[in-house]
Amino acid sequence: MDTILSDELFQEIFHRLPPPSSSAVSLVSRRWRHLLRSSLSTLTLRLPPNHPSLSSFLSHHTYLSSLSLYLSSHCLCSTTAFSDGLLISVAGACPNLTHLRISTGPVSLFPLLSLSTSCPKLSSLSIILSRPVVSLQFLSSFTCLKILTIALSGDGSPETISDQFTASSNELQLQSLCLSGIHAGDYAINWLWNNCSYETLSKLVFEDCEGVGDNHSFSCFIKRLKNLHEVELKTCRSIISLILLNLSENRYDSLSSLLIYDGGNKESLLHFIRESRCNLQKLDLRLPLDLDDSHLIEIGTKFNQLRVLRLQSCCMVTGEGLKTLGLAVGDSLEELALTNCDVIKGQTGFLIELAQNLRKIKILDLSYNHTLLDKEFASMIGSFCDLRTLKLRGCSLLSDVSLISLCKNCKHLESVDLLYCHGIQVEGVEFMILNSLKLRNLQVEDHKLSDAARRWMTDKFIEVQP
Repeated sequence: MDTILSDELFQEIFHRLPPPSSSAVSLVSRRWRHLLRSSLSTLTLRLPPNHPSLSSFLSHHTYLSSLSLYLSSHCLCSTTAFSDGLLISVAGACPNLTHLRISTGPVSLFPLLSLSTSCPKLSSLSIILSRPVVSLQFLSSFTCLKILTIALSGDGSPETISDQFTASSNELQLQSLCLSGIHAGDYAINWLWNNCSYETLSKLVFEDCEGVGDNHSFSCFIKRLKNLHEVELKTCRSIISLILLNLSENRYDSLSSLLIYDGGNKESLLHFIRESRCNLQKLDLRLPLDLDDSHLIEIGTKFNQLRVLRLQSCCMVTGEGLKTLGLAVGDSLEELALTNCDVIKGQTGFLIELAQNLRKIKILDLSYNHTLLDKEFASMIGSFCDLRTLKLRGCSLLSDVSLISLCKNCKHLESVDLLYCHGIQVEGVEFMILNSLKLRNLQVEDHKLSDAARRWMTDKFIEVQP
């Protein structure tokens, strides 16, 4: 067979192999190893500090379009010279690259300019820059860039010379912009607010940020965005009020998804909910001390077409607040996450009442609710007849009884997460596999899968993820 089949046919076969099988292909012969490498389009590498020549390795991957580089877990830091060397190797060996993530450490200007010349098709770039950053004007060299992620690192003094009046002849047509580690004095960020297209940007992410450069430049930018669909704010307490205020004053209604983690402001969030003109479809909040029933009531009043609601560790909300919200969004809500939810622990029976108003739910996440009992789960799950995905990770008091109720009421289940459910045993997992006819994905500990269960999963094409 090795001599009969052409290279092209082998490569097509390799493309269709699942990951566990493809890793063994290179062991068959040198030809197979060469063809496997040349057929790969996506590659993720974890590198030790004394890695062998990356250029030589990458030169065998002629069709590589997506590359991610990370440090091995035992490597705690990386120098700029180390990351620059990697970037130069990539620029010289991967002319067809469209997606690049380099998370090994900060890179400097020269290899970035070399990359923009050698990889003209690059549309997604994720890099770390060392503070202080004098200018981001080098980004105008990446003419096809659509997705940009920049993280600033180091303890150097922020650059005090503002770049806000620097305009490039090549406006960035970004669709997604993610900024991480921005300090209050990092004014080089202003270059982005003056050179990103107002028409194309649809996703904006801030993570671990204490500033946005010049507040006025940022405010002018965000108020003029015309197609902003997603905003994510993670651990950004210093700038949350500024961002929410500007979002509420944006006169367009395109925003459909908002995520806020660990760093909210009660008054700013209430103001945004009441004053915004958008029609949110997805709301994801992890605000242990900054979300209460007043927010839930306003959300139900303003965003009654909500399709996705995720609440994590929100200990200040009550069952009454959640039931009021459930009544308001019951006709539209399709995904609900109540992760590590104190109200489940404090108000027995609350989930049963809530479920009766949310009969369109297809995705339900109750992970890490350690006090959830079989009786309450069995009573509530009867309301979710159209459920497709269920996550019960860390619900340690649930037993096999809950799985019997689940299989009885939810005939459309496709994916279930049972990791760290210590009360669920081998027999319960076997029962679910046999009685969930549409199940295609199961997450469970390896020791809870009997030999018989593994055979049944193979016959039914169920994927297991330990």
